Amino acid sequence: MTIVIPALTAILAAVFTVLLIDQWRERRHGFQLAWAVGTLCYTLGSGAEALAAANGWSEPLYRTWYLTGGIMTAAWLGLGTGFLLARTRFGYTYAVLFLLAGFIALMSAISPKNAGAGPLPLVYAAGAFVTAVAVFLLSYSASDRWATVAAGFVGALTVIGIVITVVMPPLPAPGYVLSAAGQPVGDGMPAYLHLLAPVMNIPGGMALLLGAVFSAYVFMPKRRILPYSLDTDQPAGRFLLNLLIALPAIAVNLVVSLPGAARELLAGRLHSRVPATLLIAAGALVPLATDSLSVAGSTAISSLGKLVGIVLLLAGFLVSTEVFREVRIPFTSVRLATAHRERARQRDAAAAAAASPDAAPETTRG
Repeated sequence: MTIVIPALTAILAAVFTVLLIDQWRERRHGFQLAWAVGTLCYTLGSGAEALAAANGWSEPLYRTWYLTGGIMTAAWLGLGTGFLLARTRFGYTYAVLFLLAGFIALMSAISPKNAGAGPLPLVYAAGAFVTAVAVFLLSYSASDRWATVAAGFVGALTVIGIVITVVMPPLPAPGYVLSAAGQPVGDGMPAYLHLLAPVMNIPGGMALLLGAVFSAYVFMPKRRILPYSLDTDQPAGRFLLNLLIALPAIAVNLVVSLPGAARELLAGRLHSRVPATLLIAAGALVPLATDSLSVAGSTAISSLGKLVGIVLLLAGFLVSTEVFREVRIPFTSVRLATAHRERARQRDAAAAAAASPDAAPETTRG
């Protein structure tokens, strides 16, 4: 395994972490802190790969790689997106993802091949189900506290994962498992830790991807050929029907809106959140795709996928002058550049959203 790709990945992730911590220090937004935890885990996971490429794998490096890269990174990055979209209807999507993760954990727990996993996978599943219900009900009541509930669950599983990784017995020699291509794989971990990964990664990874796409959809000029409404004032039956058609409706409306968004981009009128979040979506999609190939046995491109992913995530962050309004030396007051035009674009976008008859389900709620 070459050292260059994981080392470069770790360096870029560390830079991203510093920028996010500096931003959180100034503004104290939950999404900045959650993303910072996620990118720190990205740094540690890739750093473990780089050190292993230089000096060889060891059990401590393998445990660090699995805990940070295999369990925590996607969960905390997705949680950051949840905090960013806490005042939108995205909570419904997060609830479904927790429900799916809980179902997978339950099926894995009762599978004969995981008979020695003990009761922990059932705890993961129960926690995911309870969190899914709580997130759904808080979203239905128009409360942004659903993101805090999700954070509590992710935080609790993170603590469980850390404790297990530290206190679990030594792994069978040599203390790690590599693929034929020399890439680390999680097969060496005990089932009670191995089954924690999907409960963290499914909601986290999919929330990062879907949340970025949803955010782009919110801020782009839209054509709504498939209408829907998630207002809670409507009858329960109609609300559930609209909830079912919301995801395909958003997907169709997004696709037909892309030409108009491209014209606005060329004219310099497109909100910076749109290209930024599309880059973030791509940054989430690439590692998901390469990790899926790794699960299928093709691990050679896993490290490259992580590098491409962090490049796209960092690019999306830097492009968004709404989130990153100024360029300054971290942890100082020295400002190198400041964005001025975005506020006018935000006012235009807000005015357009307010004039839309179905803006309420898709815009930030006060």
